[in-house]
Amino acid sequence: MRTAAIILSAGEGTRMKSKKPKVAHEVLGLPLVQWVVRAARGAGADPIVSIVGHGADVVRPLVEGTIAVEQPQRRGTGDAVMCAREVLEGFDGSVLVLSGDCPLIRAQTLAELVQAREREDAACAVLSMHMPDPFGYGRIVRTSTGEFERIVEQKDASEAQAAICECNSGFYCFDSRLLFEALHKVGCDNAAGEYYLTDVLGILREAGLRVVAVQAGEPDECMGVNSRVQLAQASRAMQMRVNTALMAEGVTMMAPEQVWVGPDVRVARDVELLPGVMLMGATEIGEDTVVGPNSRLTDTVVGSGCTIDETVAVGARIDDGACCGPRAYLRTGAHLMEGAKAGTHVEIKKSTIGPGSKVPHLSYIGDTTMGAGVNIGAGSITCNYDGAHKHATTIGDDTFVGSDTMLVAPVSIGSNVVVGAGSVITKDVPDGALAVARARERVIDGWAAKHAKK
Repeated sequence: MRTAAIILSAGEGTRMKSKKPKVAHEVLGLPLVQWVVRAARGAGADPIVSIVGHGADVVRPLVEGTIAVEQPQRRGTGDAVMCAREVLEGFDGSVLVLSGDCPLIRAQTLAELVQAREREDAACAVLSMHMPDPFGYGRIVRTSTGEFERIVEQKDASEAQAAICECNSGFYCFDSRLLFEALHKVGCDNAAGEYYLTDVLGILREAGLRVVAVQAGEPDECMGVNSRVQLAQASRAMQMRVNTALMAEGVTMMAPEQVWVGPDVRVARDVELLPGVMLMGATEIGEDTVVGPNSRLTDTVVGSGCTIDETVAVGARIDDGACCGPRAYLRTGAHLMEGAKAGTHVEIKKSTIGPGSKVPHLSYIGDTTMGAGVNIGAGSITCNYDGAHKHATTIGDDTFVGSDTMLVAPVSIGSNVVVGAGSVITKDVPDGALAVARARERVIDGWAAKHAKK
């Protein structure tokens, strides 16, 4: 039987107190709604319909690959689901209805919810969870025999109902035909004047159809994010989920609560991630590499046997055996080849540092192609910007650049060159040459005594 999904992502999220739509806020670098889209895909849902509303222009790019449908007026969850009716017209199967602000939901849980509905031949299966503090959640009301009866929202709950700890997760699986038939019968006679999707369950039961509540194994995965506090809680839960899985695969973390790894990061075995590490985007770390402490790598590929210490890298590539830091900054396009080094307080941008070459300290290298075995002295920079345009520098193999040197691009330095410390190089230097470009030193004896204050 086929499965479709409807993801509700139209809400403003006023408790977030943000100009961004709620579902655009991120957990481990991924927007909330994208976590839900991935879970739906993982459960085999196709098609996936995303209901957008508040901040639709922001949310639409986040749900790319799904069918985005706008809810013109936010009149409740029932109204939101009804917006998908036209898209799903003719669809026959199971329809998952999911909340776009629940990033912890697992694909396996959604697949099990679908299986439960189909196995029980139920009109609807609702995922429930036990919450020690149920405030804000709809309560699952059961009959005296334990059968599902209905869901009561927090604002409509009596004192006795508000004390119930079994809560609605906001995840459902419906028979597609029965869902939209029942939605036509939903009214808005409630405290908020909204059309509640939860009323569909009561309508189905009144029609003599079966509704089942399936309890989630881990309540945390059903947690919705409605505030900054809950965003932090969801981030912490996902952090530990990701880190536990990595440690099970052979990654070392002495303090996993201080390591943050995004969902698309790949980390090989025998990697050590020290406290303060953040790995985000499409970052990859090869075997036997040590990262940290206090390093942040985004969309960066690191080879095997590297040492990355107090480094920020964005869109960089670090080959086997290379080392960075402490306090190095690799910007987009930086490439450290095998055995290369970017040392203390070094910034590299859109440059290739050749095999075994070293930029040990206090230097800026931009728009540069550097050969093998080069040594860049402390305080040296490539002057790649003339105020209007960027220019390139090339440095040949086995060249030594003395400290406090300015290489003014465009310029080419050959192989086996020695550049004297304190030079400002503005012209190309051929292979094997010595280049010195600095003012002649002048010493005036007795100057201090003549100019002493009287």
